[in-house]
Amino acid sequence: MDIGVFIPIGNNGWLISKSSPQYLPSFELNKTIVQKAEKHGLDFALSMIKLRGFGGETEFWDHNLESFTLMAGLAAVTEKIKLYASTPILALPPAMVARMASTIDSIAPGRFGVNIVTGWAPGEYTQMGLWPGDEHFGNRYARAAEYTTVMQQLWADGVSDFNGEFYRMEDCVLSPKPAAGRIPIVAAGQSNSGMRFAAEHADYNFILGTGVNTPTALADTTGNLVEAAKKTGRDVGAMALFMIIADETDEAARAKWQDYHDNADFEALAYMAGESATDKTADDSSTAKTISAPEGAVNFNMGTLVGSYETVARMLDEVAELDGIKGIMLTFDDFVQGVEDFGTRIQPLMKCRAGAAVPA
Repeated sequence: MDIGVFIPIGNNGWLISKSSPQYLPSFELNKTIVQKAEKHGLDFALSMIKLRGFGGETEFWDHNLESFTLMAGLAAVTEKIKLYASTPILALPPAMVARMASTIDSIAPGRFGVNIVTGWAPGEYTQMGLWPGDEHFGNRYARAAEYTTVMQQLWADGVSDFNGEFYRMEDCVLSPKPAAGRIPIVAAGQSNSGMRFAAEHADYNFILGTGVNTPTALADTTGNLVEAAKKTGRDVGAMALFMIIADETDEAARAKWQDYHDNADFEALAYMAGESATDKTADDSSTAKTISAPEGAVNFNMGTLVGSYETVARMLDEVAELDGIKGIMLTFDDFVQGVEDFGTRIQPLMKCRAGAAVPA
């Protein structure tokens, strides 16, 4: 079972709270986290892309690094761990991203992949004059399919003459190509259309866990991906996304989680809710709907595993047993300490990670 870390490319990670650890993103911070992850045998690290934050008292995600340049730097200071950068398809042309990916693949051969971000928050793109209008909500996965096709043609053949609705290539060339002739594609669609896109074009699709200490609550969503992949005949695996809040005892971990929840940054949450409400076509399973549901938006309604190191290890093993799960991606309240605790206190207790840890 692969395990990875969703690195904090934006300030304060994934907790929209005034009492959670407050920090700015930096290369040094993310290097420390990814090198620790590699030392402890984690399999991959992924960085998001966010172009405008939510504000509020905590200035949540108002401070963000850029995904590809960060991962290029991390590629040069790691040896084994796989690295995934995120492309905002409305902001970066596919031929340029194909070339950027091939470049990073030359730094870290066989260790680089691309995460497709279709964009659900208009404010990120209107500031640059790039928002195509609200029709994007209805056709964003059709755009993503063309985008991915262009990149895959360039990586495989070194040339693309793709002629579609959104992208038109005219003897578009790429050289050198990636060593393997391909770059893995990651998607994160939660809606039915997002699942179809992943089944047709991606190697992995991230699935949001839900609730607190309900590790198997994503079984139905994962099942939807399995069924979609059966229809395409492609090998597409689910990567479950969970936040870990761990401590010596269940009680101590729960107290931390309750404190974060009680001190939510409501101004930042209100901005996020407003952005997510813009998509009138979104179904209840879409990212825009699920991350801003009021009962747990302090952590984007991300599935959260709260407890002692033993309790968290047991729940992660439960996730690993679900049909269709190929891996788990983790966030932490405190990333540096969290990755260390995972590597030394949680991973050794996990049945699905037996023998995965690298001796320090």
